Amino acid sequence: MIDIKLIRENKELVKENIKKKFQDEKLPIVDEIEKLDIEYRDCKKKGDDLRALKNSKSSEIGALMREGKKDQAEKVKEEISQYSNELEELKEREEVLSHEIKIKMMNIPNIIDDSVPIGKDDTFNVEVEKFGEPIVPDYEIPYHADILENLNGLDKESAGRTSGEGFYYLMGDIARLHEAMLAYARDFMIDKGFIYAIPPFMIHSSVVEGVMSFPEMQAMMYKIEGEDLFLIGTSEHSMIGRFKDQMVKESSLPITMTSYSPCFRKEGGSHGLEERGLYRVHQFEKQEMIVLCKPEDSMEWYNKMWKYTVEIFRNMDIPVRQLECCSGDLADLKVKSCDIEAWSPRQKKYFEVGSCSTLGDAQSRRLGIRAKGENGTYYVHTLNNTVVASPRGLIALIENNYEKDGSIKIPKVLRPYMGGKEKIDVK
Repeated sequence: MIDIKLIRENKELVKENIKKKFQDEKLPIVDEIEKLDIEYRDCKKKGDDLRALKNSKSSEIGALMREGKKDQAEKVKEEISQYSNELEELKEREEVLSHEIKIKMMNIPNIIDDSVPIGKDDTFNVEVEKFGEPIVPDYEIPYHADILENLNGLDKESAGRTSGEGFYYLMGDIARLHEAMLAYARDFMIDKGFIYAIPPFMIHSSVVEGVMSFPEMQAMMYKIEGEDLFLIGTSEHSMIGRFKDQMVKESSLPITMTSYSPCFRKEGGSHGLEERGLYRVHQFEKQEMIVLCKPEDSMEWYNKMWKYTVEIFRNMDIPVRQLECCSGDLADLKVKSCDIEAWSPRQKKYFEVGSCSTLGDAQSRRLGIRAKGENGTYYVHTLNNTVVASPRGLIALIENNYEKDGSIKIPKVLRPYMGGKEKIDVK
């Protein structure tokens, strides 16, 4: 959510930003907010003036009574009573206007960074840099589900009976490899100075509304029936929510944390679920990183964070690239975002395995996360980035380490988590 001062002082900037995001249907909302805000401030001024007048009149009553002017004192009391009624009406109107403004403000996209490429959808995303040589071996690489099943590592048929489409069992060494990858990512981030956390896997609606836009929430989140609780789609939600309504000590900034969680997503709409494979599923696991920092430090942290993900994947012998997200592909709360995509030697193309975003003060403004500095109180900036998400990370790992005989070579960094095992053989 942007600062309403932007609409008061630079309405055209807000509208131009909406156009850059190809959301022209939201342009009238800016004018609606401006009109409501004028009325709100007018109500507030009238209320302040009436309160001052009421206080002034109240001080007259005692003097009039002491002078024996009871009739005049009674008239003043009647005036004060009328002021109280008017103040109550103004207060009610202020509350209505404040709520309407907030709802409309939450539909206005954040101001994107000047460096963000302009484009309508993800087809306009821009490749920035490649890391590692994308290799296509001289032998066929089967579909990932077939590789896993051949290694007795995947059972989607049983998951279909227990849970339905979009779920899976990982078995044996493949399940262990999956966890090894997450454990390595966890320890990598701890070594970078991030505090490790395991957060709640369910959060209140007030937190959901604070960390993401309405369209995202409706498309992603599972609601617990009869409870004010949602299953998290990523641990970023509960990690940022941890600081809701808090005044953070400026001396504690930056706050750098890495968190593990299962994640739950509807994965509906045009993308749909993947019937045989694991690319789009309802449940997966992820190691995440978040940062809360001073506004002037957010872009520096953004560049550090996505590079950590690149380093992790390169350490697992997986070529990756950084893809800059264009304006139309950015969620409304984001200032700037990039995807990290891993090379698929089977498909001979890259696919998304993580995303890094800086959201400016949009989340902290919604959630009330502030810090107090030399120049006063301010909203902190929040950032998040995927360290490793599986099974997408697992797909990249097995494809890029698949051997001609059907075995999987285990990258050196993961072997300590696999009991020293160097490969997973076909049995």
